[in-house]
Amino acid sequence: MLRLLDRLEEAIIAFLIAAATSIIFVAVVHRYGLSGAAKLLGVANSMDWPAMAGVIRSIYKWMAGFNLTWAQELTIYMFVWMAKFGAAYGVRTGIHVGVDVLINGLEAKTRTVFILFGLFCGALFTGIVGALGARFVVEMYSTGQTSADLEVPMWIVYLCVPLGSWLMSFRFLQVAVSFWRTGALPKHDHGHVAGLEDEGAAA
Repeated sequence: MLRLLDRLEEAIIAFLIAAATSIIFVAVVHRYGLSGAAKLLGVANSMDWPAMAGVIRSIYKWMAGFNLTWAQELTIYMFVWMAKFGAAYGVRTGIHVGVDVLINGLEAKTRTVFILFGLFCGALFTGIVGALGARFVVEMYSTGQTSADLEVPMWIVYLCVPLGSWLMSFRFLQVAVSFWRTGALPKHDHGHVAGLEDEGAAA
C-alpha cells in the first residue's frame, strides 16, 4: 500500500512538471509566432508582395484561432499542486535542507529525542495546516467561486492545500516511525543522477 502511494505521489509530480512545461512551451511559441507573423505581414505589405502577404495573413489567422489565454493560469495552479505534493516527497526522500550540526553533536539518546520531537512537530504543524485548508475548501465550495480564465471551481484549485499538507504530515510520521526502528533518516544524494548507474553497469 505504501509503495502504491509512493508511485502515485511520484506520478502526480512528474505529470504536473511535464504538463506545465509543455503548456508553457506551446504558449510561448504561440505568442512569439503571432508577433512574428504580424511583423512579417508588415514587411510583405511594405515590399508590395501580395502573394506572401496572403500566406502570412492566413497563417496569422490560423494561429489567432487558438485561444491560449488560460495557459498562464493553468500552469500557476499546476506548480502550486506540484509544490504541495513535492514538499511531501521531499520529507520522504530527505531532500529538504536542515541545519543539523548541533543535533549531530549530541549524545545518541538525546539526538533521538530531538529528532523525533522535530518530526512530530512537523507532522502536527502540517496536519493543522491541512485541517485549516480543508475548512477553507469547504467555505470556498459554498461560494461557488470560479477562476478567471479557466472558470473551474476554486475549491478544486485549493484542494491541494489539505491533500498536500495531510500527505506531508503522514510522511513526517512515516519518517519518525522508520527512524525509531532503524535510527536512520532518509538522505538524498544531490550528486546522484538517476539512470547513470544503470548505463555504467550496462557498458
